Amino acid sequence: MATRTDAQSPAPHVADTHDLIRVYGARENNLKDVSIEIPKRRLTVFTGVSGSGKSSLVFSTIAAESQRLINETYSAFVQGFMPTLSRPEVDVLDGLTTAIVVDQERMGPNPRSTVGTVTDANAMLRILFSRLGRPHIGSPQAFSFNVASVSGAGAVKFERGGKTVKERREFSITGGMCPRCEGLGRTSDIDLSQLYDDSKSLNEGALTIPGYSVDGWYGRIFSGSGFFDPDKPIRDFTKTELDDLLYKEPTKIKVDNINLTYEGLIPRIQKSMLSKDKEALQPHVRAFVERAVKFTTCPECGGTRLSEAARSSTIKGISIADACAMQISDLAAWIRDLDEPSVAPLLATLQQLLDSFVEIGLGYLSLDRASGTLSGGEAQRVKMIRHLGSSLTDVTYVFDEPTTGLHPHDIQRMNDLLLRLRDKGNTVLVVEHKPEMIAIADHVVDLGPGAGTAGGTVCFEGTVEGLRVSGTVTGRHFDDRAALKETVRKPTGTLEIRGATANNLRNVDVDIPLGVLVVVTGVAGSGKSSLIHGSVPAGAGVVSVDQGGIRGSRRSNPATYTGLLDPIRKAFAKANGVKPALFSANSEGACPTCNGAGVIYTDLAMMAGVSTTCEECEGKRFQAAVLEHKLGGRDIAEVLAMPVSEAQEFFGSGEARTPAARAILDRLADVGLGYLTLGQPLTTLSGGERQRLKLATHMADKGGVYVLDEPTAGLHLADVEQLLGLLDRLVDSGKSVIVIEHHQAVMAHADWIIDLGPGAGHDGGRIVFEGTPGDLVAARSTLTGEHLAAYVGA
Repeated sequence: MATRTDAQSPAPHVADTHDLIRVYGARENNLKDVSIEIPKRRLTVFTGVSGSGKSSLVFSTIAAESQRLINETYSAFVQGFMPTLSRPEVDVLDGLTTAIVVDQERMGPNPRSTVGTVTDANAMLRILFSRLGRPHIGSPQAFSFNVASVSGAGAVKFERGGKTVKERREFSITGGMCPRCEGLGRTSDIDLSQLYDDSKSLNEGALTIPGYSVDGWYGRIFSGSGFFDPDKPIRDFTKTELDDLLYKEPTKIKVDNINLTYEGLIPRIQKSMLSKDKEALQPHVRAFVERAVKFTTCPECGGTRLSEAARSSTIKGISIADACAMQISDLAAWIRDLDEPSVAPLLATLQQLLDSFVEIGLGYLSLDRASGTLSGGEAQRVKMIRHLGSSLTDVTYVFDEPTTGLHPHDIQRMNDLLLRLRDKGNTVLVVEHKPEMIAIADHVVDLGPGAGTAGGTVCFEGTVEGLRVSGTVTGRHFDDRAALKETVRKPTGTLEIRGATANNLRNVDVDIPLGVLVVVTGVAGSGKSSLIHGSVPAGAGVVSVDQGGIRGSRRSNPATYTGLLDPIRKAFAKANGVKPALFSANSEGACPTCNGAGVIYTDLAMMAGVSTTCEECEGKRFQAAVLEHKLGGRDIAEVLAMPVSEAQEFFGSGEARTPAARAILDRLADVGLGYLTLGQPLTTLSGGERQRLKLATHMADKGGVYVLDEPTAGLHLADVEQLLGLLDRLVDSGKSVIVIEHHQAVMAHADWIIDLGPGAGHDGGRIVFEGTPGDLVAARSTLTGEHLAAYVGA
């Protein structure tokens, strides 16, 4: 053994001195020259009201620069296939490490994407079944519902020794896709009576599909095709004529000397309407699709998406379809019992992946669950799974509100996971509002003091104890605890749900009181969304505000999204005697140089594109002539630069008084978005801001029952108070409000609580409590009751 001779400990190696991430002069979005130092290998939580600049600092500055620098290490060829990132607006970024970002972006609603495909669990199961499944049916792709079986033969030509040689070749691919539903698990049957009125002829307007009027483009193609008489009622068509109208393959035709392609109604509708995400369709087209198309489980594969051959190959009596339909916690137990030395490494990896699901609280999912149906919090935790067992150290993990969608019982588990990641020697940066998670931080950075232009500065840096006494908005509200209501409102009626069986619900019967604030709660996966979204009859008077993302490009802003721009344009047009289209940057009033974008984008291939402010309109997006038209002394560009609170006054009185605009602005202020500017691009809004913008838009809907899905997601403790005031105002105005929520302040504020459980997946799906919050706290009979009692200090 070597012995130490010197008594003093040696000076630290220079390589060990880099223990801080230094940020100097950050100016992304609303940040005002922010400079901070973040300790490495510690858990740092970023707090502050929604819109204060947390995401701008953590995601748009630190994580973005780390990812950009890593991308630059690849060859130019590889960079051409990667997203191009520009350098953030910051003077110095020092001490960065590799960043892994786990954000809350919902997984795309691709109908072919499932929990198994996005986590690679399906890929491993396919290999397992191709090795051990009996009878053996082929390679792993024979078990994939995204690969179709095809075969073919023919002559191929190729050069050999200076001669052209012809050879006959055959090929066949065995895929696992169900041929009937093409791997989607459901078939769409079109109700022909919704496509046309068979008592009329085409020229009399028989087609009732949106956009297929007699004098429209499609109407002319069908009338002039020559395949049938356009003056004959459709009920008198021969079998061939009806077949041509409905199913004919694309065929070249000439109408009025114009070359066109004719195609039957059904394939045309399938391409133009049914292949798109239903939510992305225009409202009148969506209404037609809901009316005309009946989606049913595929009768051939029973919704498993797999061909008969793929379902016939089994291991110990279980097919790959059965394995994917199992609850993941059960599947993990089944894999554990397989003892096959020939595939031992594969089983070990698959076991570790499935155990990660259970550990992170997602053991109640199944691998065949469509990824588009996961909530924001579930999607984020699915993304976390691949990092849990990672051996990497000295990595920066960046999380965006990992407690979203988590019951207080589950938050403790999430805290343990984050601390484990830190203890491996990683830097963990978390953007978070929940006090339970802020409490475990080694270092806290509080941004504010307000939101939007009133935020963007560091109000506090230090420990959790320091934050408590700091006097900042977060510090003051940190120990806030909502008290139980002294009296609860009396219901005015009930909404009956009988025999609900969606997903994991066990034949649930429940009466939801109307005219009061009802909170539906329970651990993640207990069946809350299945009960409310799956069983409350949509349509008549039900306004649902879910967690789905807002669709909008960088041309969209709060004014266009809420419909506020319409009354503003009309007011400008009326005051100046011109047409409203001039006051839209996406229409006639757009600056011709930048097409109304305000900036000019230059694509530099594999390098980050450059955006420069348009010199012609100076970023105002409108033609100079349009800006000469004024309303109340302001031009349209100045109006779009106003914050909501200022615009409320402007459109509320005087020459610019516009009641329709004022009503929308009042709703935006009600949900706490008074600081947003009307023309701010939607792409720059934070998650909490987007959800509240959606809520403001739906508040105008004519409905008696509001269903809100976790409205506190992305909200600071101070904003939750304002949200509770808004919910009270909705109830007091005669509405019924049903909230799916985990936040104890909302539970304490409820008039009636419905608690589902007792566990998740097949351990849940039952109602374990119905009554007032006071009764729930007194009984403490459920997990929710225990946590709520601890919260209110009962």
